[in-house]
Amino acid sequence: MDVNGTVAEGFEPVRDAFVRNFEELGERGAAVAVYRDGRRVVDLWGGTKDVDGTAPWQRGTAQVMRSATKGVAAAVPLLLHQRGELDLDAPVGEYWPEFKAHGKDRVLVRQVLNHRAGLPLLDRPLTPEDALDPSRGPEAVAAQAPVWEPGTDHGYHALTYGWMLDELVRRVTGQGAGEWIANEIAGPLGLDLWLGLPQAEEAAGRTGRVGRIDAPEPAPGPGLRVRPKRAVTEAYDDPDSLTRRAFAAITPFPDQNDPAYRATALPATNGIATADALARFYAALIGEVDGTGRALPLFDPVTLAAARAEESAGPDRVLVVNTRFGLGYMLHGSASPLLGPGSFGHPGRGGALGFADPETGVSFGYVTNGFRKTVTADPRAQALVRAVRGALEQVIR
Repeated sequence: MDVNGTVAEGFEPVRDAFVRNFEELGERGAAVAVYRDGRRVVDLWGGTKDVDGTAPWQRGTAQVMRSATKGVAAAVPLLLHQRGELDLDAPVGEYWPEFKAHGKDRVLVRQVLNHRAGLPLLDRPLTPEDALDPSRGPEAVAAQAPVWEPGTDHGYHALTYGWMLDELVRRVTGQGAGEWIANEIAGPLGLDLWLGLPQAEEAAGRTGRVGRIDAPEPAPGPGLRVRPKRAVTEAYDDPDSLTRRAFAAITPFPDQNDPAYRATALPATNGIATADALARFYAALIGEVDGTGRALPLFDPVTLAAARAEESAGPDRVLVVNTRFGLGYMLHGSASPLLGPGSFGHPGRGGALGFADPETGVSFGYVTNGFRKTVTADPRAQALVRAVRGALEQVIR
């Protein structure tokens, strides 16, 4: 396997781990980028651009990053709050009156971000065609009754999170989250990152084709073979479980390679980015980044503290594992190990991962074209995170 790119001195273990992902973990095509104190120290890519193709992955290849999109989208309401335009402790209905239906008048903006709104599913799922209309998802969530008392428990809002966030942003700014990110974040920072892929980028063929891949058979010999807990497996198999219904809020799920789907902004699940753009985004949240001309991070100290302060923790009613959330971000924990206790970010189901760790000044971005059955902790991404952690230990020494 030819792996391209560079690593700074001391970060060679990340290259080694990236190569092993292809040799041992079935990687087809992927890229990883790491920044430290605003300077890029890892920039690697390899394999094929398309999961089922032969054309090589290029440095600028972008991919659908599924729920890693949520971490990018979460920056929008937090920055609006930082600017005094959105109150995190106000009822959602204050900005979006239609949302008050069915006893949702006390649901707070904060509870949308920390997955405590009680709205992880739709009783009447959207069709793929409906999902392309930016008004249909918010309308469906506004008409939905909570499945638990808002604020009393938490459970991952796999798709509904995006519709609620998008409509809040639209009511406050007049723009959808994708437009706001393009104008206020991606454009100024020069990021190859989109929520709603422009037609020109689609025509340029920047984005590879994604698809499902199976995990390789374990090597013979002693060793622990990790299997999902029985309760988790049963939750995903049961069509009536909160788990299945949350992920089925669009049924059937759209073709992620369809240009119409990629052109639509779904802030929960269909952002498109290069690994470098994802890592650079998180670098900009916590500090100055080389080449941007910005002297300050996007998040001020109060906003940064709010983003990664624990808001929800413990058994997740949807994912059926213990999860930890701040405001829009997953936090380091057993379900989604990041670099350390202060890390915040978001995985994408089946592969992608982006996060920042303010204590070490590290930001991380990984994208792939091969989606596996993993939800919050893909082995390929985790191997790279471990390698970054090990490299840091050596560099700091």
